[in-house]
Amino acid sequence: MMKRIMIALVAFAFSVTLVGSAFASSGRSDDIERVRNATDVFHDIMATPDKAIPQELLESAKCIAIIPGEKKAAFVVGGNYGKGIATCRTPEGRWSSPLFIAVGGGSVGFQIGGSSTDIVMVFRNNKGLRSLLSDKFKIGADATAAAGPVGRHAAADTDAKMNAEILTYSRSKGLFAGISLDGAVVQADKSGDHAMYGERITRREILNGSVRVPASAEPLLRNIARYAPAERASAR
Repeated sequence: MMKRIMIALVAFAFSVTLVGSAFASSGRSDDIERVRNATDVFHDIMATPDKAIPQELLESAKCIAIIPGEKKAAFVVGGNYGKGIATCRTPEGRWSSPLFIAVGGGSVGFQIGGSSTDIVMVFRNNKGLRSLLSDKFKIGADATAAAGPVGRHAAADTDAKMNAEILTYSRSKGLFAGISLDGAVVQADKSGDHAMYGERITRREILNGSVRVPASAEPLLRNIARYAPAERASAR
């Protein structure tokens, strides 16, 4: 009995260490790599329209967050963690410079193994945008979320999901699908913001378009604008 308790405690400490690593400091080179990875993830997902995020959801999105290669590790007690970026519509309808974020969470279960998972979150209203301006928020508690529909168009039977503030997706081993992320914590990665833009820049300034888009982020924003062009936002 004691041996099992010790194993569980070690496993728990291991998973906490993994989740905590998501919130470690970032440097500028880390930021650039993260943006490039997010660019690859979004491009790959949208390259297959029949198995991608419906374009009408992107056209009406307020913000999009991409967490490339979220890590999962599990041994009795599971954990997940990852770092990514978010971009939001500016008042002019353009996509903002990337805001750096981290996501972490945990699950309890008898599982052994690990995987790398890409996560995409589509924020559908201003409350979702405001949540990104906070230090951290919990999906499902501070912001309602649902597994997002996949395909060229959002099917009629997904109307219930359309009331969610965030639609969430994952891609693992090439399979892209809606997924529930309830319980995951999204937290501002201030060290990432500071490394890219300087310590005096605020998250609000980044997301409202006051901060010039870094060269490393231009391919990502061009790709997003291809599916959610600025003129669609300004017309609303």
